[in-house]
Amino acid sequence: MGIIKVHDIKIHTNHGCMEEEAKIGNDYIVNAVVKTDLDLSAQTDDLKDTVDYVAIYNIVFEEMKIRAKLLETVVQRIIDRILKEHKSVEEVTIEVQKLNPPIGGNVGYVSVERKGKRAS
Repeated sequence: MGIIKVHDIKIHTNHGCMEEEAKIGNDYIVNAVVKTDLDLSAQTDDLKDTVDYVAIYNIVFEEMKIRAKLLETVVQRIIDRILKEHKSVEEVTIEVQKLNPPIGGNVGYVSVERKGKRAS
């Protein structure tokens, strides 16, 4: 077993409940952590035997571009898609950070993090 991490995926998109967020958007940072068996790829040195972090990035980017009111919804879509498209992934953790959230205070970011596991 091993872990593949893709950190600090930066994207500007338009999630949120407020109308202004739909129009002007905000900056987000996404972190993805996947647990998978890395034994074969460590021996073969072949990309087809692992979870390609470019594929993880692409899933995150595509799902983040689909508007949602809640970050919880976006996080769950990312988890579901990674588990669906990468059968070797046993567990995935996704964190989405919303930078400078419109909450009327000086806050760097808010975030939602969820973990998903493959059903046994």
